[in-house]
Amino acid sequence: MKVFKNFKDYSSQKPLALSLGMFDGVHLGHKSIIDELINVGTQNNLETAILTFWPHPRFVFNPNEDLKLLNTLDEKKQLIEKYGINHLFLKEFDEEFRNLTGEEFVRQILIDKLNVKYLIIGYDHSFGKNKSGNFELLQNLSKELDFVVEQMEAINIHENNISSTKVRNALLTGNIKEANEMLGYSYSVSGTVVHGKKIGRTIGYPTANIDADSIKLLPKKGAYIVETEVKGQQYKGMLSIGTNPTVNGEKLTIEVYILDFDGDIYDEKITVKFRDFLHDEIKFEGLEKLIERLDEDKRLTRDFQF
Repeated sequence: MKVFKNFKDYSSQKPLALSLGMFDGVHLGHKSIIDELINVGTQNNLETAILTFWPHPRFVFNPNEDLKLLNTLDEKKQLIEKYGINHLFLKEFDEEFRNLTGEEFVRQILIDKLNVKYLIIGYDHSFGKNKSGNFELLQNLSKELDFVVEQMEAINIHENNISSTKVRNALLTGNIKEANEMLGYSYSVSGTVVHGKKIGRTIGYPTANIDADSIKLLPKKGAYIVETEVKGQQYKGMLSIGTNPTVNGEKLTIEVYILDFDGDIYDEKITVKFRDFLHDEIKFEGLEKLIERLDEDKRLTRDFQF
């Protein structure tokens, strides 16, 4: 997959089948669009492309908002490439771009610069200044500008439309299985292992402290069963997101105890994939009660079928 940050860097002899949007999470709704893009591209001898925005436009509109995303940029690239797209356009949502009307965007970008011949949009997608671009506009322009437009139906799970917002809400309430069902894969967090207070090793539960990307959304505070990838190997793990209230901690940390693992992994990058929620963050009366709960969490994690 080729990645472009400037439209002027792109040139191809083949016209495009393209979809546009944030694609945050690259969930099953997004995957249905990607699958249709690839199907259309194959049938019509078109290359496939996604046009998305980085940074997220909400960083432009609300710079003081503490927005968290389901994917880092690297994660988004990896998922879209994995699903077989030819080109990824990462457009900065600058002042000039945000002032384009929906029609100007179609004429100046999609047609003149990218030679789009087949455009697929999601069921609720709008674009352009004041959200002036929509399916009706695209239908009207398609005849004049000689392209086909298709609007995808929403993908449902348990009679609910899948959306990035619903995935976020599931994660923020600890509903890992529901979030993973909507994503079509296990939600993950990656980061470098850094030094912590090392209290865990004094009670038989040494943990790896993960320094994750600041824009990455973390599930609610609590304990989780995770699949941990270390140096290409997979291990079961029990992960805590919280402030360690039992030992009067204040800073939010992400710590994972890796089962059947003993090694120095400081400064290594690891990835944890969330598989299930164990319990909310608890302030125990003392370390003895904490250890009892950790022992039970370890039993549940070991018995969990990955």
